[in-house]
Amino acid sequence: MIFSTYKFILVFLPVVFFGYYILNHFRYYQLSKIWLVLASLFFYAQGSPAFFPFFLGSVFGNYAVGTCLSHMREDVYRIQRKILMIMGVLANVGLLGYFKYTDFFLENINAFAGTDIPLRNIVLPIGISFFTFQLIAFLVDSYKGETKEYDILHYLLFITFFPQLIVGPIVHHGEIVPQFEKEENLKLNHEKIALGIFVFTIGCAKKMLLADPMNVDAETFYSHVPDSVTMLESWFYTLEYSLSYYFDLSGYTDMAIGLGYMFGVKLPENFNAPFRSTDMQQYWQRQHMTLSRFLGNYVFKSYFRKGSRWRNYYMATMVTFLVSGIWHGAGWNFVLWGLINGLLVCIGAYRSYHKKKTPRIPAMFLTFLCIVLTRVIFVAKNMADAWAVYQGMFCFSGLFGDGWHAAAWRIYHFCLEHMELGILVLIGLAICYLAPTTKTLSEKFRPGPVWLAYTGVLLAVCLSGMDQVVQFLYFQF
Repeated sequence: MIFSTYKFILVFLPVVFFGYYILNHFRYYQLSKIWLVLASLFFYAQGSPAFFPFFLGSVFGNYAVGTCLSHMREDVYRIQRKILMIMGVLANVGLLGYFKYTDFFLENINAFAGTDIPLRNIVLPIGISFFTFQLIAFLVDSYKGETKEYDILHYLLFITFFPQLIVGPIVHHGEIVPQFEKEENLKLNHEKIALGIFVFTIGCAKKMLLADPMNVDAETFYSHVPDSVTMLESWFYTLEYSLSYYFDLSGYTDMAIGLGYMFGVKLPENFNAPFRSTDMQQYWQRQHMTLSRFLGNYVFKSYFRKGSRWRNYYMATMVTFLVSGIWHGAGWNFVLWGLINGLLVCIGAYRSYHKKKTPRIPAMFLTFLCIVLTRVIFVAKNMADAWAVYQGMFCFSGLFGDGWHAAAWRIYHFCLEHMELGILVLIGLAICYLAPTTKTLSEKFRPGPVWLAYTGVLLAVCLSGMDQVVQFLYFQF
């Protein structure tokens, strides 16, 4: 079930919302939480009915392992606890690996061994990459003794809470469970609800008015990349894709955070104007922040060792981004994308450590250039397509070979042919670099006629276009 649909906004959300607060009004707090868990499970089952039994098995299995780890805290169980934790983590990774990487491994076996093993064509369950990370964090923290013994209901709310279940933000048990334990968060709060609707509407507008049209246009190009790509085409469609990915995921995050406010829960921020970064290290501190937090806490810190030659900061960074690349997709292009980003982050860290600074505007431009160039590898169907796009990007002779007048004529006609989406790209860039962030707008928000009018008009525009539904880019991820 997608947030930006009539079914969700006009049916599912009102039923769950009113049912939850009616139960809370009569102080049936436990029953209201059960209602929210059941609604969240129904929400997930609508998207991945075939995987739903595996999802339930994974959720309850991890709870059983985490509870055992919490009980076995004495030193006498040290080895058993470590073995149990490793087995639990491997079970999660194995489930993710089977559904996400089976065909990738079979393709490579066939390519290197000359075999003809048929591919399984497994449909990727929605949200598996996101909730798997939350379950792994829960197990590792249980092993370290950093979790208290959660009751099953609060644990289920932490994992299944429908706003963040499918595409994040990746939440930590320590920031979600305590909010459901506080009685004040279970009571109707009109200001939080108004804020939630406002933030949800911003996210919906990002998704429908900016991300969807740019994504559809760029995907049409990247799904059938011609052998000969012009310089204008390669830069324009890659720029479109870069912006559409940002507005799609940040739009979903805004909608999730807005829904969280409506149910009295504050979800973590996931974006902080990443395109305004001055190097790639800062970019990944601002982009998909909950993913960076997870990778930093559970991959980087597990590998990094002070004083170790092979486990120093730079090696730990490369390992972390290798994991990030593999997590993002089953393909060698994602591995390469992760390693290149890791290298760029290392360069940024080295310059920062040695206090080497580039003026802000050139630094922002170079960082944006890196974002766009690496996006080619991420979205191309294969490396041959990526190479064709890169060749087009730097084929200056194709644009300027006939002189500046001919180049100006080509640019003029290209702009005319792509005027509508070109304007949308310019609007997107202006928002990325000049507009206040959703967090800033949220902090300034005060329920009143102006904010109500702004929210109402924006939501009405979004509702008028919901006859055409475009899936989130990270939906089956």
